[in-house]
Amino acid sequence: MKKYDKKMENRLKRATGQLTGILKMMESGEECIDVVAQLTAVRSSLDSLIGLIVAENLKELLLDKEVTDKEEKLEQAIKLIIKK
Repeated sequence: MKKYDKKMENRLKRATGQLTGILKMMESGEECIDVVAQLTAVRSSLDSLIGLIVAENLKELLLDKEVTDKEEKLEQAIKLIIKK
């Protein structure tokens, strides 16, 4: 099972809080440009988190001498990066 560090969890919690705030903005009828700006900020932070998670996973993969299917896992990581 993969362990995620506290910084990663905190980033996700922050994004969750931002999304809750955006929902309140929408419910109160805030301007479209303000809502979209906040959504863009959340998307950017989630993209960064995805990159961090994939990078940490790759680092572990490359350093772990016991992993036997490195090529397959590397392909999976590349697909995740490309999807982004």
